[in-house]
Amino acid sequence: MKYRIQEVSEKLQVPKSTIRYWETEFSDLVRPKRTNGGQRRYSNEDIDKLRQIKNILYRKNRTIAEARNILRKGNADIGKINWEKQSILLTGGTGSFGKHFTKIMLEKYHPKAIRIYSRDELKQHEMRQHFTDADDSPMRYFIGDVRDADRLKRAMEGVDIVIHAAALKQVPACEYNPFEAVKTNIHGARNVIDAAIDTGAKKVVALSSDKAVSPVNLYGATKLCADKIFIHGNSYSGPRGTRFSCVRYGNVIGSRGSVIPLFKEQKKTGKITITDKRMTRFWLTLDQAVELVINTLCHMQGGEIFVPKIPSMKIMDLAQAIAPECEIEVIGIRPGEKLHEALITEEEGRNTVMYNGMYVIMPNHSWWKRQNYKDCERLPEGFVYTSDNNDEWLRVEDLREIIHSSSLWEEDSAYKLLSTIHKLNEKVILNMLNSEEGIPESGGRLAADR
Repeated sequence: MKYRIQEVSEKLQVPKSTIRYWETEFSDLVRPKRTNGGQRRYSNEDIDKLRQIKNILYRKNRTIAEARNILRKGNADIGKINWEKQSILLTGGTGSFGKHFTKIMLEKYHPKAIRIYSRDELKQHEMRQHFTDADDSPMRYFIGDVRDADRLKRAMEGVDIVIHAAALKQVPACEYNPFEAVKTNIHGARNVIDAAIDTGAKKVVALSSDKAVSPVNLYGATKLCADKIFIHGNSYSGPRGTRFSCVRYGNVIGSRGSVIPLFKEQKKTGKITITDKRMTRFWLTLDQAVELVINTLCHMQGGEIFVPKIPSMKIMDLAQAIAPECEIEVIGIRPGEKLHEALITEEEGRNTVMYNGMYVIMPNHSWWKRQNYKDCERLPEGFVYTSDNNDEWLRVEDLREIIHSSSLWEEDSAYKLLSTIHKLNEKVILNMLNSEEGIPESGGRLAADR
């Protein structure tokens, strides 16, 4: 149905001259048809956009420029993003994921700007040295903590995409400093949500963990809470249209705090310690983690949790790959540790689909009109995804090839990893990952039992 400008004026209770002005200022959003006589005819979609503009300008007391920034297009298309027009902010950007994401972005996608937001000035200095800080560099560095809402909001001004990777991740540290874990992992997540909505960011992806699934430690509990408030942050977005989703994955080869450096160090003594010989874990690579986030940004509609299809490994196979000649001492499961990890529970499995090579846990509430997932594959009743019932497993030979192919586990392993993995025999890579479409065939990190 089409409406005359007088009818639109009456519906919105604003003068016709104001509607004409908004039409000029927001020409990419409001596009009325013209009759043969040149009269405007507005669609329901035009009226909806005008109503959003009125809400932002009148109720939120924003300027035209701010409203345009909030409502602008550029990264909302499903399945594609024009990265050269995107400004990206990474919280915790100096971590293993942040550095590798930055590397891939600079090499392949060339975004307009990448803002690194983190607490550690030394790590930012080292990152600046690694990524040549030329005059035309898209890199920007902001010292700040996700606990600081004002600083976070200032750093997020003008940003299109936010990737929230900042967290306290060490399980023992979180157990011993519970309030600090809550401040960073929960309150910090809320600050990211509020800042993203207030500044008009279009898409926000939070990095989660398998430890958030049926958590048995405080770290997992805080990540579960963060996941929940991120998903339901879509409730607060309103006409600004900020979309929130999560990615959830397991241990990542090459991250700081990995169990592999521990095993390599213990190997020098002739004995390595294992908590339980039955233990299994999910594995993925830094490349896979980055690709998962990129795919999520391209396909997310808001409220989903994206889970990669990745292989499992046995802790005994890892020990055999690193130190086959060493004695193994079983020390028992530590507090807050599981025998096997889960990425999708049976309850979540009821709302999970296979889409574009990923598992997608759909939200219970639908905040946005669903344009995606039309070609998804429904999963069978009772589906669960745990590290001990996986269809894909890494072999000892695969693990040994990765670990001993070079000195992967030095401090800058995240940078060395990609070139090393590409040197592996193609057959080994295929056997190791058995990748699904959309997941790169390459190596990665183990974010160990943090």
